Amino acid sequence: MFATVNSLGIFGLETYPVETEANINRGRARFDVVGLPDTAVSEARERVEAAIKNSGFSFPYQHITVNLAPASKKKEGSLYDLAILMAILKASDQLRMALDGCAFIGELSLAGDVRPVRGVLPMLISAAKTGIHTVFIPEENAAEARVVRDVTVYPVKTVKQMINHLTGDQPIAPVVFSLENTQPEPLEQPDFADVKGQSAAKRALEVAAAGGHNCLLIGPPGSGKSMLAKRLPSILPDMTLEESLETTQIYSVAGKLPSGTALITRRPFRAPHHSISSAGLSGGGTVPKPGEISLAHNGVLFMDELPEFGRATTEALRQPLEDGKITLSRAAGTVSYPCSLMLIAAMNPCPCGYYGHPTRPCTCPKGTPAKYLARVSGPLLDRMDIHIEVGAINYDQLSNTLPAESSAEIKKRVNAARNVQKERFQRTGITCNAKMTAAMTRKYCVLTDPAQTMLHQVFDKLGLSARAYDKILRLSRTIADLDGSETIEVQHLAEAVQYRDLDRKFWRLDP
Repeated sequence: MFATVNSLGIFGLETYPVETEANINRGRARFDVVGLPDTAVSEARERVEAAIKNSGFSFPYQHITVNLAPASKKKEGSLYDLAILMAILKASDQLRMALDGCAFIGELSLAGDVRPVRGVLPMLISAAKTGIHTVFIPEENAAEARVVRDVTVYPVKTVKQMINHLTGDQPIAPVVFSLENTQPEPLEQPDFADVKGQSAAKRALEVAAAGGHNCLLIGPPGSGKSMLAKRLPSILPDMTLEESLETTQIYSVAGKLPSGTALITRRPFRAPHHSISSAGLSGGGTVPKPGEISLAHNGVLFMDELPEFGRATTEALRQPLEDGKITLSRAAGTVSYPCSLMLIAAMNPCPCGYYGHPTRPCTCPKGTPAKYLARVSGPLLDRMDIHIEVGAINYDQLSNTLPAESSAEIKKRVNAARNVQKERFQRTGITCNAKMTAAMTRKYCVLTDPAQTMLHQVFDKLGLSARAYDKILRLSRTIADLDGSETIEVQHLAEAVQYRDLDRKFWRLDP
């Protein structure tokens, strides 16, 4: 007997239909799974056999061959268990209902329970395009299905429950479409009102949030660099529905979507330890999973103590920061993940941390500060739109009891500036000033004549690169947006230039 059941496969973020074919012949009892299965798929034989028996059905001890088509694509993971079980039950004539247009996704336990799997959301989004109108998924993945319109999704807890639904004995309620925020709120959101002093650094982060710009914070220990960076999420602009769906799909594929969360609505904030490997940052595995830079898509990647990261790790950021995506090639194939992010980095000016401090002397041997700073390469430094010095805090600033400006007030200005950019870049795929193309930079970064003269002088005096020139224009555009100005004035350009001058103070030290 022969039977075919539909399922779905995923490779990176690319999904495709999978036909699960089962053929049962008389002969010596065997159970073969073919179609480029990995170890997890091959081990489905034991899980499926036990689940069939423990769900009240008979397992056919004959020659069973299961083919996962197309055989040219590598099949990874345990998500095909449920489809294999259904194909065998149909091929052994234990199920006789039509399953055209239905797909089955889920891992099986030996008892017949249906366990959650990774990547359900992108598979559901693409299901309708492949002619599938009904999908059965694990109950624990049901939250992901709430944001999918065009497919009827049934969450199942056990094989027996699913069969009872198909026979009409006990219908299962389908997942109801809803875009309501189910992401749990953090217990306590850090607020910029907690930060004493550091008005220049807070302004720099406001500009960074408004335009999606990368930012480098440099200063002595205890000056508040990490404190400022960890409060950045509280002023980031609200995510659009498209951004939320993109980010949620990445977390679904990575298996990091919190239980019960239908949609990620807060911008991610990823802060990997400096011991992370290049593969951990970029993504890795036989079939590469998203790394930290993809998990930070549409959000922030915070790299504290930047010079302590391995050189190969930091240099892996260069191409993704420019392109907004990362392509990983392995023997199993090539995978691309989006990584449109803000890079926020913090560092000390030297190993002891006090080079240039107004009251504490640097205790590093001669030449050590220059060697320490050289761990951050020029090309990576050039990709940082904003360089800001976070100075030491004095007693009067710390003891000041007057309330500082709250994150809520800052976020209002950030959202207003982002709304201007949404209107400017509508239907272009660009979301913020930092991602402008060269043509867009020429079109939208219009300087007044005095500002043009000033930029000419600055370019010659500071010896800026072509990339730095473009970044100053984009920064100026963001500052003008915050100011509600259609053109870039001298004051907007002057503020942008000061954010690009810090590397001249530190990175031109004599060795």
